[in-house]
Amino acid sequence: MEALVISPLEDEAETVEVVERKGLGHPDTICDALAETLSRNLCREYRGRFGEILHHNVDKALLCGGRAVPRFSGGTVLAPIDIHLGGRATSEVGNDTLPVTEIAVEGSRAWLRGNLHALDPERHVRIHSFIHPGSHELRTLFSRRRGAEIPLANDTSVGVGYAPMSPLERLVLAVEKRINGRNRNQEHPAWGEDVKVMGVRNGNSVHLTVACAMIGRHIAHIDNYLNEKCSIERLVEEIIGQHGLTGHVSINAADDQSAGNIYLTVTGTSAEAGDDGQVGRGNRVNGLITPGRPMSLEAAAGKNPVSHVGKIYNVLARKIAEMLTAEAQIAAAHCFIVSRIGAPVTSPALVHVKLATRDGLLAAQLQPRVAEIAAAHLSDVPRMIDEFVAGTMEIF
Repeated sequence: MEALVISPLEDEAETVEVVERKGLGHPDTICDALAETLSRNLCREYRGRFGEILHHNVDKALLCGGRAVPRFSGGTVLAPIDIHLGGRATSEVGNDTLPVTEIAVEGSRAWLRGNLHALDPERHVRIHSFIHPGSHELRTLFSRRRGAEIPLANDTSVGVGYAPMSPLERLVLAVEKRINGRNRNQEHPAWGEDVKVMGVRNGNSVHLTVACAMIGRHIAHIDNYLNEKCSIERLVEEIIGQHGLTGHVSINAADDQSAGNIYLTVTGTSAEAGDDGQVGRGNRVNGLITPGRPMSLEAAAGKNPVSHVGKIYNVLARKIAEMLTAEAQIAAAHCFIVSRIGAPVTSPALVHVKLATRDGLLAAQLQPRVAEIAAAHLSDVPRMIDEFVAGTMEIF
């Protein structure tokens, strides 16, 4: 592989580590989810009608928070959440017109209904679609793949991935997934999906700050609220122990019980009362926000899975790094993949791999194996399309 560069990775050990995850009901995550849902639904519609995925990039979404008055045993939404979906999508082929606005609105309502158990997408949310046809240049570039086996990159961008995850990274990811992975209608229905986890490690000391929006109609009084906080604290402490770590936990740290200020909501998300959201401001494709690690600022959600390297290469770089660290000689890997617009997505302009090796092995000595792994993953790009469309590829 001519575009491959390998260099040594210096010791990543840091005294201080910071890791964040924005959970399922966070306004930024909602925007990511709705953008990606729209892309998947468009892909299915295109395939069903025309037998192939057509040009689209619907990676722009903005959530403007509403107004609500939460109360114990109830509460009221005074002004709904406004969600604006924007981007570009093919809406006409010959005499056939696709109902892009309907796909955007109904798909978003279905996701909200299926993932936020206390939110009513008919009453609590207004959804606005601003999807227009793409530029002639990008539509032409996208269509040039027809008849060719390999799609062409529709952007010049860089994808970034690393492996392995640190113990703190695995812990932060696990905490949010466990809290929101329960049967939310039956097990602690008072816990909303807007869960945010911030993990800080200073030396060997770990501290997790967890915010969880509580749902007023499932909480009769302050004692119930405090009991729910204690239940989350016990669960998080249990997860910390399962990960072989020790540390401290703070739940809803902004609460001021004496002033009557607690994290109580009507819908289980802070979006109900002024907290806004936007695609790309939340988790990277590995599900985390890791300022001490290499990251891309690309918003992967909503980009088309056929040719948009801002999506494809970020996932691919992570997969390559993970495969490399499965090798006995490699302790850690960073992978950077740079595209060139108009070139086949399987032929990047550069693949830069940084390796931390074991037993004094030089990174350059692993060039043949690294090239083999990188080439195998790049050739697999066309098959990844089906995983994106099926929603089995996590990207936030």
